Amino acid sequence: MILSSAVMAASLFTACCSKDNGIGADGKWTAEKANAWYEATGWRSGCNYIPNTAINQIEMWQSSTFDPETIDMELGWAEELGFNTMRVFLSSVVWQNEPEAFKTHVSEFLDIANGHGITPFLVFFDDCHVGTASYGPQPEPKVGVHNSGWVKDPANDLYQDTLNTYPVLEAYVKDILTTFKDDSRVLWWDLYNEPNERGIEGQYSLALLRNVFKWAREIRPSQPLSVGVWTDKDYLVEHSVYSLEMSDIISYHEYHTPDMQLKMIDSLKAYGRPMYCTEYMARTKGSTFQDILPLLKENNVSAINWGFVKGKTNTIYAWGDVHPEGEEPEPWFHDIIRPDKTPFSQEEIDVIKKVNGKE
Repeated sequence: MILSSAVMAASLFTACCSKDNGIGADGKWTAEKANAWYEATGWRSGCNYIPNTAINQIEMWQSSTFDPETIDMELGWAEELGFNTMRVFLSSVVWQNEPEAFKTHVSEFLDIANGHGITPFLVFFDDCHVGTASYGPQPEPKVGVHNSGWVKDPANDLYQDTLNTYPVLEAYVKDILTTFKDDSRVLWWDLYNEPNERGIEGQYSLALLRNVFKWAREIRPSQPLSVGVWTDKDYLVEHSVYSLEMSDIISYHEYHTPDMQLKMIDSLKAYGRPMYCTEYMARTKGSTFQDILPLLKENNVSAINWGFVKGKTNTIYAWGDVHPEGEEPEPWFHDIIRPDKTPFSQEEIDVIKKVNGKE
């Protein structure tokens, strides 16, 4: 997909005068600072990661189900493929119920990743999938249904209650950022995944988008901030324009064919900032490792596909393509390998290793 002309117009946005440290009076990094950071950190390749034993962000992080052994094993496999980053979703629900344990688990995860040469970046909010969320035991996956248990963060019922919800979310964001703002184990901060993804949150998601940038800039982490653009739908133009104007580095999602990927890259080059494709690879949509991963590297766009190990998220199944008997689709939609480490496609493994320099 290509961004609408309204979003493209945002490339004319001019930040406040920058200070000598490359940070403007508004807290945004200059393009020069962002590009110097990217040159220093290098091109990155990785996955949107959750262990195969977790159905959602809550199950990944809460004490009763946090699974460092599986994480260590799977990130070891990622290291063998040459992946050097992972996009990982946090959970305000877990933080509200056990904030210190949550931060301990995040730090343990970062230690595990660092031990495998992987520097993750972390996501705060998310408007995708199930609109309700609760701490404690999580539902079992619905057979053959894509991401049946993945939860929005915050949940739908919290959007309108800004008087009570926003102070909690602000405290959450600022606590996590204050704890890890100078931590070299964190690559950057992805503040909000697909705001208004369902087209029903409207101004509530836009208000949260504005606030999360405000809260983060008040902490001024040493790592850059970004919110990805992902569609040119009319109801999201304002969200996209604001995300692009405020982001230190440019991030986006593109799940379609190479020509669509190139259109997105070309449209975003106008910003003159480093670029991350933080979601790609949907085999039935024409987005494959064979075609997209080399293209992204050639254009110096860091590449983060959706999914790694087949597991409780059921992302081997496509959006809306239900398999009630639980049979594997052909091809898989997302993911790369099974829990026993056997690959969906050895050809894909060979391509990933080659592009990542692990032949």
